[in-house]
This record gives sequence, structure tokens and C-alpha cells, in this order.
Amino acid sequence: MVLLGLILVLLAGGAVALVATEESSRYILFGNTYQLDHVQMFIAGAVVAAALLAGIWLIGAGSRRTARKRRRLRAVRAEASDRVSRLEDEKRDLERRLERDRNRAAHDGGGGGGTDGRVAHERVASERAAHEPVDGDRLVAGGRPDDTRP
Repeated sequence: MVLLGLILVLLAGGAVALVATEESSRYILFGNTYQLDHVQMFIAGAVVAAALLAGIWLIGAGSRRTARKRRRLRAVRAEASDRVSRLEDEKRDLERRLERDRNRAAHDGGGGGGTDGRVAHERVASERAAHEPVDGDRLVAGGRPDDTRP
């Protein structure tokens, strides 16, 4: 739109320059000679003015449209940047929690099992095994095995 407006403004400016440089009302364009009277000259001036105004309007409309697009793009980029920063913050928080849990598991397990969580996993598995009934045992109230069999 801006380019078309610029072309119209340049054509209107060229027409004004052509009329301003001629001393008579006789014009030669592309090998053709035109002799214009007062009414035809007025109509030609009105057409040139309309082309100039249309060109200016097209330049303005294209500029506003481009500015709107840039504002939207800037807003989308800012939103994406905010989203990325929130995700990075969440990632850092989760990494801190994971490291804290690993350190806690290492300290709870005596420190001999490493920091990968195997000690805590083994401890939980052994506690579960201690509380589960052996084949054939029944649980009474309180979760203790009942040795009496029917």
C-alpha cells in the first residue's frame, strides 16, 4: 500500500511539474500533442489532486497498518519472553527442590548410597516389605499379622 501511494504521489508531482514548466496549454506526452481548454485543464487538475490525495491516504493507511502489525508482534514477543522466563524460574525451582530432596535422601540413608535417590528407594521398599503380610498371614486390626489360622 505504501509503495502504491508513493507511486501515485510521484505521478501527481510529475504532472504538476509538467504543467508548471510549460508556457502554453499545449502538452506533448509520449509523442502525442494535447491542446487543453480551461474546462479540460480544470478536470485534469482535479484528477491530479485526487491522485495526490489517494497516494497520501495510501501511504498513511499502509504506515498505520505496519505500525499495528509491529505492535502486535512486539506484544507477542514480550508475552513469549515472559512465558519463557516463568518456565525458566519454574525449572530452577524444580532443580533446587530435586537437589534438596537428593541431599535429604543422602543424609537420611547414612550417606553411603550416593545422591541419586537409591538409598531412599531401598529404605521405602524395606519398610513396605516389613508391613506386608507373608503368604497365608491375615491382618488383624492395627495391621499386625494374625498367626491363628482357621
